Amino acid sequence: MEVHARNPYETGLNRNAANFVALTPLTFLERSAAIYPDHTAVIHGPLRRSWAETYRRCRRFASALATAGIGLGDTVAIMAANTPELFEAHFAVPMVGAVLNAINTRLDTASIKFILEHGEAKILITDREFSKVVEPALTSMENPPKVIDIDDRLFEGGQLLGTTDYEAFLADGDANFVWQPPDDEWQAIALNYTSGTTGNPKGVVYHHRGAYLNAVSNALSWEMGAKPVYLWTLPMFHCNGWCFPWTLAVTAGTSVCLRHVRLEPILEALKQERVTHFCGAPIVLNMIVNAPDEMKQGIDHAVKVMTAGAAPPAAIIENMERLGFQVTHVYGLTETYGPAVQCVWHDRWDSLPIEKKARLKARQGVRGPMLEGLMVADPLSLDPVPKDGLSMGEIFMRGNNVMKGYLKNEKATEECFAKGWFHTGDLAVWHEDGYVEIRDRSKDIIISGGENISSLEVEDALYHHPAILEVAVVARPDPKWGETPCAFITLKPNVKVTREEIIAYCREHMAHYKVPRNIVFGPLPKTSTGKIQKFELRKQAKELQDL
Repeated sequence: MEVHARNPYETGLNRNAANFVALTPLTFLERSAAIYPDHTAVIHGPLRRSWAETYRRCRRFASALATAGIGLGDTVAIMAANTPELFEAHFAVPMVGAVLNAINTRLDTASIKFILEHGEAKILITDREFSKVVEPALTSMENPPKVIDIDDRLFEGGQLLGTTDYEAFLADGDANFVWQPPDDEWQAIALNYTSGTTGNPKGVVYHHRGAYLNAVSNALSWEMGAKPVYLWTLPMFHCNGWCFPWTLAVTAGTSVCLRHVRLEPILEALKQERVTHFCGAPIVLNMIVNAPDEMKQGIDHAVKVMTAGAAPPAAIIENMERLGFQVTHVYGLTETYGPAVQCVWHDRWDSLPIEKKARLKARQGVRGPMLEGLMVADPLSLDPVPKDGLSMGEIFMRGNNVMKGYLKNEKATEECFAKGWFHTGDLAVWHEDGYVEIRDRSKDIIISGGENISSLEVEDALYHHPAILEVAVVARPDPKWGETPCAFITLKPNVKVTREEIIAYCREHMAHYKVPRNIVFGPLPKTSTGKIQKFELRKQAKELQDL
């Protein structure tokens, strides 16, 4: 019988309060308030608040929640734009052990009602801007949550739905409220719902440990340093703003709030506030690229941009780099707290032509600092595919910044964690250098005459056409080939081009079987985060059969 020797490094003392504390991003706030009390934490129009003041407000908020009966495991929902209230909620709600549910502000009434009921929200904090969809959701509920209004002076319109507003609620709280870190870092901190394109959305549960680690991962992988100035172009409700509220606390950064993602206020904030970092979907970058030159003048400092969402075409990255922006491409899902994979840059690529640099940056990349495993593998066997840049498989991940699971949905949770890996549903190739490059979502691959066509590859080629502003390619059913590509295109202002010219351009730049057979001109449907809604375009493509 094998006998194991005693581990000489066992001290005889179990972990205790002196050498073990549960990881939670809440301690980041406490530290920044103590070390940088006077440094600006939040900017919202003319409003400026320091880290000390922000910490006091969060403690008041937490105290008021506790007085209202909110505690461990309770859900506090919030329907808000990128304003200080939503930033503060990321700290105050978990201070009392509750779970923050930031709701997508572009959802319809039925979806909002489902989320409030499914998440069992005890309190809803809601901005008057969204009263038109929130009010009917509340009135249709048997047991609606207590409602607290956000009455932002920078917005006119809408209605107040609650019995009190946010500032009055905070006024009843104690600025010296004593809060405690969670006993267990596996405790839930946030609830985020996926976009329910088919059926009801799934509730993704985050824990304190994952939020802590992904917040630090953001700071490390983006080399943010101390006191960055961050512009909120990314919705704070989207994966908790990719965990950046907590990242800004650990870096003592400054949050520049932005109610609406519009070109002029973005460019003005970049100049006036000397913004150093911002995140955004490729559509936001494309908006900046195509802005009039006079609007872009005056940005004379380094600005780092992090982009994700739909894989950004190399042309957009190239044009942003030409403007002087430093683009970092990341990849992740709601289930991975936002960005978990990053296209890490190497010095050996510095001397390459900008077009080649852009193509390298368009790859999804390698695992971030806090992700423990990343592979491209066969979806059924989970055998890794060859790193040849050609063999396609599904992206799998594992690590502490993968969700706790889906709320009240054991079947979906078990399926996505089968065989000890998180199944993303994204199809990709693995390059020789270990970098992952998405070819498509599994549902977006076009199979034409037995050949797989990547919609992203066709889109990337079309984005290089000088007349095209936006493009999305989906499968259109075809009686002969099974499916053929159908391109939906938005042209740049005051530019004209015909369907025949687009097809001729495609024939010059891709294999003929990949050329879209149908071209549809017009605006593209998008989600609140700027992602193009391909499921809507697939419906439209099917209807083209009858034309």
